[in-house]
Amino acid sequence: MKDIELKTTIKECQLEELSAEERHLVEMAIEATNRSYAPYSNFHVGAALLLENGEAFMGCNQENAAFPAGLCAERTAIFAAGAKYPDVPVKVLAIAARTPNGALQAEPVSPCGTCRQVIIETETRFKQAVRIILYGTKRIYVMDGIKQLMPLSFTEFQ
Repeated sequence: MKDIELKTTIKECQLEELSAEERHLVEMAIEATNRSYAPYSNFHVGAALLLENGEAFMGCNQENAAFPAGLCAERTAIFAAGAKYPDVPVKVLAIAARTPNGALQAEPVSPCGTCRQVIIETETRFKQAVRIILYGTKRIYVMDGIKQLMPLSFTEFQ
């Protein structure tokens, strides 16, 4: 038996190091946290994405007492974009979150497993990586594709 080392690269930056387009998406993701419905977890997540055609969409988590019936911010944004523009690839996805006391998360929050799989499917569908920006007030993580979070993902897109 031998060990196989998997390497991932995630950039760490500050808001001013992002492009104007990316900063705008982060601002949209932060705004989307205010639209979240999270009465059970009090964890308000917002997402914003940019399509290749320049259209932007927001999403926010929507909880339900029957927990599987809720949706995460990332999926609401991706599915809303797909409903309006089913043949247009997602270029960039930004994610932000608020703590139960309403403050923006200091550390970046990453997508749950289900959202990661939806992002993988999005990349596979359009055969291109989605740039992902995870916002935190102390630092921001940027990665060029979901494979940085899931290097052994189940997909045909390489």
